[in-house]
Amino acid sequence: MPAKSEEIRNRKQRERQQMLRDADRKAKRPGRDDVARVALYWLISRAIEKAQHEELERFRSRIIAMLAEQGFDSRQCEIVLDDLIYKYRTGGSPFRRKPHLLYPDGADESG
Repeated sequence: MPAKSEEIRNRKQRERQQMLRDADRKAKRPGRDDVARVALYWLISRAIEKAQHEELERFRSRIIAMLAEQGFDSRQCEIVLDDLIYKYRTGGSPFRRKPHLLYPDGADESG
């Protein structure tokens, strides 16, 4: 019997989460990851633009250390962060368009 109640509880939780995601999408509300992604891009791009190489290196070292403290492999952290810094340094927006936000009714700019 407990398995059935757990199954019902899990189903209701999935339904609540889906309703929240749908409401956030309708409200065009960014999530925590959206904000963090944009903030990281802004911070790195600004440091590069202002030639703040020492500050960027301190930031890089601290982020890698914090990730390693969480249990991530330091070398893998270096690779990922260095790839991001390189990507941001080369210019252009690293973000994909979000057509569901621009055209919530499914209409595209071409139609």
